[in-house]
Amino acid sequence: MCLSLEPQLKGIVTKLFCRQGFYLQANPDGSIQGTPEDTSSFTHFNLIPVGLRVVTIQSAKLGHYMAMNAEGLLYSSQHFTAECRFKECVFENYYVLYASALYRQCRSGRAWYLGLDKEGRVMKGNRVKKTKAAAHFVPKLLEVAMYREPSLHSVPETSPSSPPAP
Repeated sequence: MCLSLEPQLKGIVTKLFCRQGFYLQANPDGSIQGTPEDTSSFTHFNLIPVGLRVVTIQSAKLGHYMAMNAEGLLYSSQHFTAECRFKECVFENYYVLYASALYRQCRSGRAWYLGLDKEGRVMKGNRVKKTKAAAHFVPKLLEVAMYREPSLHSVPETSPSSPPAP
């Protein structure tokens, strides 16, 4: 298997504007929130395709990936993991929804969505309904870019039980 270091995926650098009136922002401390300011460089994200209608959302400034955990909480990850994958779908009103590719409601099978509340705070994915403004985003294109495919194989092992390399 040959791993190419050349960029192979066409993605976009964008700002994600929520219908609630906020731009999604990844802060240097790792927190994620909405901001009404459209001038912050922390609102720039790389939308990188990692599957059919599946993207990863990476902070263009920090290089961290947006991820959703098993509790539905959004967090910033330095490494690409399975929790960093989001299904991207265009809703009937032309807004874009981002649903966790890994987690959903156990009983109903309803997807968990990325969303911002009326104060610009990140909502738990299992509380966001696809028909509500909290889940509706408009990607505002800044530029088209080429990316290397993020790989789960490039994640360093941090397990304390693994023996040190010789």
